[in-house]
Amino acid sequence: QVQLVETGGGSVQAGDSLRLSCTASGRDFSNYVLGWFRQSPGKEREFVAVASWSGSSAIVDDSVKGRFSISRDNTKNTVHLQMNSLKPEDTAVYYCVAGVGIVVRHSKGYDYWGQGTQVTVSS
Repeated sequence: QVQLVETGGGSVQAGDSLRLSCTASGRDFSNYVLGWFRQSPGKEREFVAVASWSGSSAIVDDSVKGRFSISRDNTKNTVHLQMNSLKPEDTAVYYCVAGVGIVVRHSKGYDYWGQGTQVTVSS
């Protein structure tokens, strides 16, 4: 059974940093894209960042580029999202995703989703 378990969410002040981690288990994740989406109250789920297995291909959404970065540790089947200079508009539930193939922005490209971790940024 595939599981994606997110950790690292919490409540912070604007300008602070958080590091989200997601550990994948239940299958061989070689050649799987791992990454993050988020959803704010009243909004649709939106793409944040994803990275290929090798890490050579990665996409970070323009809305967070320069503040967020994604990295992988394939020895531990883990993907991290380093979030710096957080803003109130970053408040959302952050979901870890996994999908086979190339990196894409659309949520339909990902077969597996974690339960989500809440990030709350206050001004």
